[in-house]
Parts: sequence; structure tokens; C-alpha cells
Amino acid sequence: MTYAYVRVSTVEQKIDRQLDSLAEYKIDQIFTDKQSGKNFNRDAYQKMKETIQKGDLLILHSIDRLGRNYTQILEEWREITHYIGCHVLVLDMPLLDTRGTNGNDVTGKLLCDIVLQILAYVAQKERENMMTRQREGIQSAIARGTYHPGRPRLKTPGFDACYESVKAGEMQVKQALKKLGISRSSWYNLVRQKEKNNTSNPCFITNL
Repeated sequence: MTYAYVRVSTVEQKIDRQLDSLAEYKIDQIFTDKQSGKNFNRDAYQKMKETIQKGDLLILHSIDRLGRNYTQILEEWREITHYIGCHVLVLDMPLLDTRGTNGNDVTGKLLCDIVLQILAYVAQKERENMMTRQREGIQSAIARGTYHPGRPRLKTPGFDACYESVKAGEMQVKQALKKLGISRSSWYNLVRQKEKNNTSNPCFITNL
């Protein structure tokens, strides 16, 4: 039997491109998930694993249709190809075909395992490099005095004057909102920022 597994990350995304790539194959059943690839707790994927048997062929458009985490992909790949005994063909990467050449299953599986190990290594190194670049960027910003962790401070011209007027009872908050052209939630955020280091005589921000 020949099966195919198709996945997109959201219900809004189309599966047409993946289906088109399967057109030349005689597929007995297609399993489709419209769900993130962060883990393998997907209904169609689990149903697919319950259905495939030794000697079957599972076709994927690309390896990332299985998931995003290469460590988990390696575990799932071994379970499908070694424990269940189902062949896997990845269309956009011909090296990932466990059937091998001239029906040499052992060579095909070995080659696929090596390729996946390399992909997993590259993915892991890229994650490590990204974290290193992030740390170096933070350290550089700290050295220059330009590092400001957390959400950026809101800047609204004219807020200070309106704040003092509201605080003095000369203006209502709703008047300040209209004058500044901001929402009530933005007003609250700006007041909290201003009063963070000044707890005396707080502004009555609910004075609407």
C-alpha cells in the first residue's frame, strides 16, 4: 500500500502544492493535518502510524512536513522505517528514499539515516549559532549603554502636560485621551511608566 502524509500549520493554509506533488503517484490514502509541527500529537499523523505496515510506502512532500524539531523527526523516522518497517520517500530530497537503489533496502535506510543525522546536526548548530549571536548582540548593546530589555517605553508627545493637568484636576482623562489621540489602555501604560519611579501623589487614572 502507498500512503501520503500532508501537513500545513494552520487551517487557512492550502495543501494544493503538496497534493500536486503527489499527482504522479498512485496513493491509496492521504492523511492530512492542519496543525503546527511543534510536536507529533496530531490526529491524522497518529492515525497514519496506526495504519502503515511493513513494506508499505509513505510519501512526504518535504521532511519538514513531519515536524520542526529534528531530534523528534529522527525518533519518528526510526520508528516508522526500522520498527514498523514502512518505507519513506521524501519528494524534494531524493536521497531520502529508504527503498535504496535496485531494491537494496539496507543501503537505502542507512543512507537516509546518515542524511537525517547531518540535517539534525546542521539544525542544532544553527540554533546554537543564533543563540550565540543573540548573546553577543546583548553584550555589545550593554557595553554601548543601549540595551533596554523588555517592552520599549511608549512615547507620546504632550502626555506630560496632560498628565499634570489630570493630576491637578484641571482635565478629565477622557479629555486627555481625545487630545492625545490614544486609547485608554495606552494612557494606563503611560501613567504606570511615569509613576514607576515616583510613588508620591499618584494620578487618578480612572477619573473619567
